[in-house]
Amino acid sequence: MTGDVLIGDQIPAAYSIDRSGFVPDGAPAVLVKAASVDDVRNAVRYATSAGLSVVIRGAGTGLAGGASAGDGSLVLDVSGLNRILEISPADELAVVEPGVITQALDTAAAEFGLRYAPDPASAAISTIGGNIATNAGGLRCVKYGVTGDSVLGLSIVLADGRLIHTGRRTAKGVAGLDLTSLFTGSEGTLGVIVAATVRLQPVPVNTITVAAYFDDVDEAAAATTAALTARVRPSLMELLDEASLREAQDHLGVRAESAGAFVVAQADGFGAQAEADIIESSFRQFTSRVLVGDDPQAADHLLAVRRAALPALERHGRALIEDIAVPRSRIAEAIRAVTAIAARHDTAIYTFGHAGDGNLHPIIVVPESDTGAYERAVVAADEIFGTATELGGTITGEHGVGVLKRTWLERELGPEASEVQRTVRRALDPSGLFNPGKTL
Repeated sequence: MTGDVLIGDQIPAAYSIDRSGFVPDGAPAVLVKAASVDDVRNAVRYATSAGLSVVIRGAGTGLAGGASAGDGSLVLDVSGLNRILEISPADELAVVEPGVITQALDTAAAEFGLRYAPDPASAAISTIGGNIATNAGGLRCVKYGVTGDSVLGLSIVLADGRLIHTGRRTAKGVAGLDLTSLFTGSEGTLGVIVAATVRLQPVPVNTITVAAYFDDVDEAAAATTAALTARVRPSLMELLDEASLREAQDHLGVRAESAGAFVVAQADGFGAQAEADIIESSFRQFTSRVLVGDDPQAADHLLAVRRAALPALERHGRALIEDIAVPRSRIAEAIRAVTAIAARHDTAIYTFGHAGDGNLHPIIVVPESDTGAYERAVVAADEIFGTATELGGTITGEHGVGVLKRTWLERELGPEASEVQRTVRRALDPSGLFNPGKTL
């Protein structure tokens, strides 16, 4: 074993939880800080022989409790596997270890006129391995898709310690079952990602930002719908409700704009100007407060407001970070329903998210000083998930199921589809080694 191994009380408490705030029963028995693929394989084999479960961990930025680790667990920390093994400008791909920080890959690719398109709001702190494990989304999903759309192949350590390689290095390929997609989004329940081959994209020749302030979320949602039905595909289109906007601006210490909702969009590529013109025109149907520019610093300023939304809310207590997706045409309806749920249960809920693909984040803030707030929040969250499915949506668009949404998963999938998924899981991990009690 080349990496560090800690046992019992030596293990820092932070290794039991992730960013979700979910606290499991007990504490892990062993922590392995892997420094090589062999460390991972040895840790998996040891856990099997010792009767321990394996909880895989990267940066711990997951939002669904997927990396929480309690009694009888071995935490396998793969954040030390953090090398960019290859960047191939000609093939527009990179080969990376799971602990590589998302933004670090994007920065390295930029030296070759390329970028890693997936752009989760946590890009500065989250890892590629964690993004793949949850099939994370992000700000640029509208045009470039979620993480899985950029994953070409994986190297995986299975429950019996075998190392397999899935996928390809070519632009396309359909040989055999698509195991790469199976492991992508599996939330650490099927194997350990130890390397990934990912697609890179050319850095756009032009990027134009269009932002607007609206009187309410109905106008904001209608404006985003108008732009998208004009058949433009912005690289991102983000929406914040009034409360989220106010908190983000306060957190950043910037001049506050009074508005019922805020939307920021970007168009990129050779047709950026033409697309930005359509987006601007669509927004101006609903508001006169529209900002347009191609200044990178101004764009970063506007996007900083969106990225600051979650850290701003975490100042006020535990943030239950919900993650629903609805058809884009029903965004306003979903936000109105969340507002009503918040009032009905006397619960603070802030809504922001990816308006371009209908992925909303109703954030429930639970103040430490309010002893009944958590119980009210749980009831409110249950109603939010119900609203999402009633509107033809899903209980998670990018954060995953983890611990927090397990009870809702079968309600969305149905019993037959749920059993098929459990069958696949048992086939790859018959003893239930990986992440028991998570997802399925």
